[in-house]
Amino acid sequence: MVFSFFKKPPPEKMVARPAAAPVRPKPVAEASPEAVPQAVPAAAPVAVEEKAEAPRELAPLDFTSPSEFSDLSEVPGDIHVEGDMDPIESDIEQAAILYANAQDDAAKAVLENAVQIHHFAPGERLWLMLFDFYRLTNQRQPFDALGLEYARALEKSPPTWRSNEAPKPVAKKAAPAGTVLFKGDLTGDNDAAFATLDQALGKSSKLRIDLSKVQVIDDLGAERMLGVLAQIGKQKGELELVGRDALAAMIESRIEVGKREDAGCWLLLLELYQLMGKEDVFEDLAINYAVTFEMSPPSWEPKRVAAAAPTPTPALALADQEGEDEPVVQNFSLKGDLKAERFAGLQAYFEDHNPVIIDFSAVTRIDFVSAGTLVNLLSPSRRAGKQVIIHHPNHLVAELLGVVGLRSVAEIITARN
Repeated sequence: MVFSFFKKPPPEKMVARPAAAPVRPKPVAEASPEAVPQAVPAAAPVAVEEKAEAPRELAPLDFTSPSEFSDLSEVPGDIHVEGDMDPIESDIEQAAILYANAQDDAAKAVLENAVQIHHFAPGERLWLMLFDFYRLTNQRQPFDALGLEYARALEKSPPTWRSNEAPKPVAKKAAPAGTVLFKGDLTGDNDAAFATLDQALGKSSKLRIDLSKVQVIDDLGAERMLGVLAQIGKQKGELELVGRDALAAMIESRIEVGKREDAGCWLLLLELYQLMGKEDVFEDLAINYAVTFEMSPPSWEPKRVAAAAPTPTPALALADQEGEDEPVVQNFSLKGDLKAERFAGLQAYFEDHNPVIIDFSAVTRIDFVSAGTLVNLLSPSRRAGKQVIIHHPNHLVAELLGVVGLRSVAEIITARN
């Protein structure tokens, strides 16, 4: 039979051939069997279609070549480094350490470069360090030139030149016959102590006032003491003030340039500088007084310089006057270049004194080891609740003391410029 050789394929075989005509998206048709889950629910075609679009969204992002993302990844590191650095503090610390290590040329270079950059108030500390560097190394001409730049940049009067030579001793006068111990604090409500002064002044024009035990001063107390001193001046009497250096240090820590408060304290401090013969410091304070209060300050009077600081009255002698045996307040003085300093006698001093006043006015330099030793020695005194004052260090020394952390245990009062 002819037709038996030309039979049509069975219907079920004809159904399989339309596979050549795709009805699904091309990516799914070309995907490997591993890329398609075996158990896909009825909604699988929609999910597969979403996966097919994902590569088209991410395709433009090329992480292998430089892009805006790689640039941004470097920015946080740069900002972090600059944010942690204070250029002023960095220069101050570097100069202070170099000077402490006797690397004067390097310290000078740092300071001279820094003052050309920091022409604003926070940078004034660098200027003051350079002024002291020139003064301590006896460079008067650069000191004066820096003063002109300082006045233009900071619009203030520059520091005045002070010689490093030790002041000539003033001839001592005969001590007054009697000593009056000022009992209690120098405050306006201490009527008993001021009454004792008035009585003593009525009996004799020679008066020795012992202020060793004064630990607190207020503005009214300063004004009342000024009245006593003025009365002695009118009577043309002779006066000695015991403990005047410690009193001056307390007042210095109280007043502030530009703050119109405690005018009595300002004037009493000027009077103390007058009696101590500190003309340069007197003139500087007088200018600051005029700026702060917009009033004319007292004038310097060479004839009113008193004798050298009198020796404090022995504690046993004072005990007869007030019925108790208490030590008097004296300064612990240091001088010169302090290198590997042990501060002999300091521990015994601060055990017997409050406030603890360490005079740094004659110290030209202190090394890092000595500064650290001082912190360790003073820490117990501060923990005991005593007031600790570092009195009149130069600015190079003061900044090094700050670097080693001395401000946490003591108050540093630099000399007024």
